[in-house]
Amino acid sequence: MKYANFPGTDITASRLGFGCMRLPVKNEEGNPIDRPEAIRLIRTAIDEGVTYVDTAYGYHGGDSERLVGEALQDGYREKVTLTTKLPLWKVEKTEDMEALLDEQLKKLRVDHVDFYLAHAVNGERFDQVVRLGLLDFMDDMQKKGKIRYPGFSFHDNAEIFRRVIDSYPWKLAQVQMNILDENHQATMKGIEYAAGKGIGIVIMEPLRGGALTRNVPQTVKDLYAAMPVKRSEAEWAFRYLYDRPEVVTILSGMSAYEQVKDNLRIFAEADPGCATEEEKQLFKDVRSAYEARVRVGCTGCEYCQPCPQEIRIPDIFRGYDNAAVFDNFAPFYERYMKERMAAKCAKCGACESACPQHISIRDWLETIDKEAVANCTK
Repeated sequence: MKYANFPGTDITASRLGFGCMRLPVKNEEGNPIDRPEAIRLIRTAIDEGVTYVDTAYGYHGGDSERLVGEALQDGYREKVTLTTKLPLWKVEKTEDMEALLDEQLKKLRVDHVDFYLAHAVNGERFDQVVRLGLLDFMDDMQKKGKIRYPGFSFHDNAEIFRRVIDSYPWKLAQVQMNILDENHQATMKGIEYAAGKGIGIVIMEPLRGGALTRNVPQTVKDLYAAMPVKRSEAEWAFRYLYDRPEVVTILSGMSAYEQVKDNLRIFAEADPGCATEEEKQLFKDVRSAYEARVRVGCTGCEYCQPCPQEIRIPDIFRGYDNAAVFDNFAPFYERYMKERMAAKCAKCGACESACPQHISIRDWLETIDKEAVANCTK
């Protein structure tokens, strides 16, 4: 395992971080966490050198923090940097912030966390919680010893990202970045800007919700196959990120033992500056090949859920994009028409206000429904 320091702190963390948003679940009503298996995966990763564990208030319906608290018993807490996040959407008044943090510490079975992040920051949400005293709250919680260092996770554009970066002496910025997102959201130039101000960068969605390893189009497979060194799609995607010196830790939502072991193998060689010029050109070519095919670009984060009309928006978009990647729409349309979920949209806009990708969800649902009807009634 390779390690890197968070600038301006005494924390050195593994370059591979364990993200606890996609833990293994049981195949039963509500998809509860498979607790023994999840604990086994987290502890295996820690035993093999992973020292960064990331969770949040809302993951797994609020149960992720409890599970992490269980997994870090028996001496494991002392081996890791623990991060969780303040659910900004639940903050209605100043007092809510510390009350939420106290609830989280109790669930995690700890008296402090190493990093505490303002969760899913966008411009509007950030302005609202700053008015309620977010920045003073971060100062106060450090003084009280409930958090060691402040940070934020981000979903908006590059201009807003720089504004947030400049607003406070953050120690960590967690951003979505992968081969497809170099020029989206915070952007790679935004990451460089933050790192230049001494802020440690943590990466989320390095595989775009798994999309970079599932249903890989033949054009992309051919690009990888032409390289002299053979690597899996996941390894190429991680290599694009760990090549960057600005990146401290890359989160992976590992839900299977095989994923843990494979990631441990991959990150044994996660050195900044490792990519050759030929490999950097490969990443550009892969991005172009994907961008030519993907339509919606949903990562399946499920911030849009639950929908008031019970529309399974991420499922629809995932199927639609997969169909676009393979140019094989018929099976998707056939499955979709059994329920025509998108036709139930009331256009209330609740999903779009919650979507960190800023997808025009209502327009896409209408488009998909029209295409399916047209193709299934020919």
